[in-house]
Amino acid sequence: MKSSEAIMAFSQSEKIKTGLIMIAGSLELLKNLPEDEKRGASRIIYMDLSMLGHEVGLAKVVTGHEEWNEVERFLNKALVMFDSGIGEEALIHLSRALSQVTNIGQQSMSYLKETGLL
Repeated sequence: MKSSEAIMAFSQSEKIKTGLIMIAGSLELLKNLPEDEKRGASRIIYMDLSMLGHEVGLAKVVTGHEEWNEVERFLNKALVMFDSGIGEEALIHLSRALSQVTNIGQQSMSYLKETGLL
């Protein structure tokens, strides 16, 4: 791993973790919304999830780490659930993506600490 890749991986992991936590929170709130508001809220969450997918794609390009493929796979599963009308059930895939992103961030942080950059 190069220092520049580790810095970008750490930065992207923090940004993506924040997005995943925000979307997970929104999914929890979605459960308590009146039925007439759920459709619009689901669309917004779907758009946020799609944008987060673009950030994962960017992370994959700038870092060259294959671990981002697994994150992308979990996000795609969550999007499929939204497309199927069961977006509220996507939380399990978001949790798995969060775990994977956390691992990527920890690996990057460890490398940066070992090289004295953090």
